[in-house]
Amino acid sequence: MPAADTSLRSALWLPIFDQLANPLVTSRLAADAEEAGWHGVFVWDHVRWREPVTAVADPWITLAAVATATERIRLGPMVMPLARRRPVKVARETASLDVLSGGRLTLGVGLGSDRFGEEFSRTGEQLDDRVRAEMLDESLAILAAAWSGELVEHRGDHYTAEGIRFRPRPVQRPGPPVWVAGFPGMTRPLRRAARHDGFFPVNLDHPDQLAEAVARVTELRADASHDPADLYDVAVALPADADVASYAAAGATWWMAEFAPEAVSLDQVRGVLRDGPAPP
Repeated sequence: MPAADTSLRSALWLPIFDQLANPLVTSRLAADAEEAGWHGVFVWDHVRWREPVTAVADPWITLAAVATATERIRLGPMVMPLARRRPVKVARETASLDVLSGGRLTLGVGLGSDRFGEEFSRTGEQLDDRVRAEMLDESLAILAAAWSGELVEHRGDHYTAEGIRFRPRPVQRPGPPVWVAGFPGMTRPLRRAARHDGFFPVNLDHPDQLAEAVARVTELRADASHDPADLYDVAVALPADADVASYAAAGATWWMAEFAPEAVSLDQVRGVLRDGPAPP
């Protein structure tokens, strides 16, 4: 298991839609979650969603509100389709949010999908998965350079950042943890996840599927000479009535309490929140 701390932590994973589209509402939920012993609050990053969803909040504004309403919980976008955002702007946003939160940001990244909201096709974003993967990797390289506080000199296939120094630096060093989303059976997302600080597998069907992915990530990290004692997280999204313990036994270090995006309600989230986090 590629983690120094094997205790299971719990987070609310909130689609900030409709009743949750007001940042004040989400920030109050986060404060209540912190008081109830939850370890994190993470929010979806979308510009639109399919019907019947009609209202969508901005993740950065929401996370800033969460940061100011809490003191201990981890927070972040889960996940950000990084290819549709300018990496130099994300560098500023992530550093500022990490400073604002006192070093509590976790950055979830992935390719994203046009499937559920047509948010790429309707806004002229890149639709080719392979190109978005290139853009994702290039953006992550820029972020790592920017978080160092040193002069960034980058001219790549998709982005340019020449002679720019990004300060203030994030509180966390060398930068906020990066969790990479991907399908557990696909090699490229697993390789990308192994290069960073965590893995967020999507569309899990069974704990054995997670165990196989964790074993593969562990192998890839060992091949790259990562210290086995380095903290590495594996976050799984599961509804509150799922057998969370079986996924923890398979290698999960975080449980992300999952809510159906088309039907999420304030009362539903409050109910899960009051039930409390999963046993460690």
